[in-house]
Order: sequence, then C-alpha cells, then structure tokens
Amino acid sequence: MGKQAVLDAYQGKYTPVVPWVPYVGVHGAYLIGETATTVLQDADLLAKAVVNAAARYKADGIPLVFDLAVEAMSMGIEAKWFDDNPPTVIAHPLVDKSLAEANLSIPGPQDGRWPVIIEAGKKAKAQLGDVALIGLACGPLTLASHLRGAKIFTDMVKKPELAMEIMEFAAKVTAESARIYAEEIGCDIVALVEPVGSQVRPETYDKFVIPACQEAIDKIHGADKVSALYICGDATKIVENMMYTGCQCVCVDEQLNMNYVRDGAMKYGRGFGGNLKLTLALSLGIIDPREDAIVSLAAGGKVGYTFSPG
Repeated sequence: MGKQAVLDAYQGKYTPVVPWVPYVGVHGAYLIGETATTVLQDADLLAKAVVNAAARYKADGIPLVFDLAVEAMSMGIEAKWFDDNPPTVIAHPLVDKSLAEANLSIPGPQDGRWPVIIEAGKKAKAQLGDVALIGLACGPLTLASHLRGAKIFTDMVKKPELAMEIMEFAAKVTAESARIYAEEIGCDIVALVEPVGSQVRPETYDKFVIPACQEAIDKIHGADKVSALYICGDATKIVENMMYTGCQCVCVDEQLNMNYVRDGAMKYGRGFGGNLKLTLALSLGIIDPREDAIVSLAAGGKVGYTFSPG
C-alpha cells in the first residue's frame, strides 16, 4: 500500500490491496483545531493539516486542498470566506462584460492565493513520505461558471460562440493551474475537478468540455504525472464521454452505480474511484459506513480501483 498503489490504480492497473484516498479538504483544519479561513491562508498550518489528516486516516493518497475558488480568487474575483467550508465565488465578471472588458488574465504562481498553496504543497510533500499528494485544479467548465454564472449553460445552446470563447479562456487557466500543481509543487497526481460537469448533455460535454481539458492534461502528462477527472452529481449520462477526455482516472459521485462506472473504466483502460456515500453514510449515518464501504469495495475490485468518498 501507499503512493505506488494509488499511482497504479489511477492508471488502471491491478493492486493487491485497494488504495484509500480520503478527500479531507477543510476537515483537516478542524482536526488541528483551526478554522478553514485560517488554514487556507497560512502555508505552515495548511501543510500541517494535510500531513496530520493523512496520518490520522491512514491515507495512501490525499489532496493538498479541495478548494475550487483558488483560480478565480487569484484572478481577483470576489469570494466569501467561511470558517467551516472553502471559499465560495460570489461575483461573476462575465455576466455583463466581455472577456476584453473584464480585463482578466491567467494567474500564475506569484498571483493571489498561489504562493501560500505552493509553499504548503512543498512542505507537505516533504513530510508525507509514502503518501501520494494530489493537486486539484478547478476544471474548465466549473471555472467558466465562476466567470459567467449559470448563463454559461444556456450560452452553450443559444450563444455557442460566446460559450466557446469563455471555455477556451478557462481552459488556459486550468492548464496553468495543473502545471503549477505538477511542476511547481510536484504533486504525484493532478485532477481536474468538475462539480458542474454532470449538468450538461453528452453532446455538449463532447463539444465544449473535452477540448477544454486537453491543454491541462498535456501539462500533467508532460510533467510525467498522473491525471484524473473528478466529477460530481449524477453523471451517468456522460460516464463514457468522461473516458474520452484522456484523463487516466475518473472519480465519481455517490449517486453513480459503481458497477457501471467500473465497466466503463475497464473498457477504456482507465482507473476509477469512489463511492463511499458522503451524505447517507458519513454525514447522516442513515447507511452504516462499514456496510457501505464493503459494497463499494466489492463493486470496485482490485483492477484500477481507488476507494474514496463519492
């Protein structure tokens, strides 16, 4: 078990024991008696939270931050901080402005929140030992929704040229984010995270999202790192489309049928992850977490499967 098992599973390979990747996020701040607001703005505390959580939960791999506001905030877009959650973007500059009028630029490692995250990532990686460090980049569709708001989804039907322009810009930001995680920090795995990906139709996903992922994936593979796609919601209708992105692993929400995802992943030689129920098992306890884990592990098997929350 450990880092190599996660890397193998994410690449669709057999592992003698299924690796475990908890998406700890800002819960890591709680574990060290700090708030999310404090930890996410302090490199030492962020590194401490990640390393502590990895040890406490005996993780084989762990994300550095699960915070999809990093890229937008590093462009100067307004967000609201919370003590028990990651920040939330509350301004959408492209709702009433064009890209040119908004004067947005692609944030680099010196901009916004990136210096803190880079420093924390380097410190955490040096202490994690045989635990894979995972960088989570905001996916291009999710970033486009930060920039344009919910209008981006109707634009894809009614104003496809505008939607494509925004997606192409978001793709460049995501690609730079992926490069920072892969090259500046040295994360072992870099995942594109798309919580809103399940909201589009398969043909829309193929037209707008898959092309927008390619530059980021190229950056990840060019740095000799492993790529992944994390998607939320009931993405059943686009499971096969997600395999077309070129990401080596697809991790899914608790709403998906793990047998279906497993079959799709094995068809294309991808890794896959999930499906411990965050809501029904871990949060509400309606389903016994141990029984839920057994079901997920039985469905996942030992070829390309990583056990993690859905």
